[in-house]
Amino acid sequence: MMFSGFFRFGVWQNFFRAWKSGYSGNLEGEGFTLGGVYVIGAGRQGVLLEHREKEFGDKVSLPAVLEAADKIKPQAS
Repeated sequence: MMFSGFFRFGVWQNFFRAWKSGYSGNLEGEGFTLGGVYVIGAGRQGVLLEHREKEFGDKVSLPAVLEAADKIKPQAS
């Protein structure tokens, strides 16, 4: 995204949402890498949840993560 991220409306919405909620995390680093969340099941279950950040500040749904984690079946040994 580089500098184009600063001109996106959604990025500013996410910034103000985080600021209003009191986010005071570490703002050091390169700042150009988008993140993601994966929940991967045991054995052959594969990927149960995939969330890729499309713009800075996208958040994954916590209930979706917990629901995916509940679907993980222990692997028989």
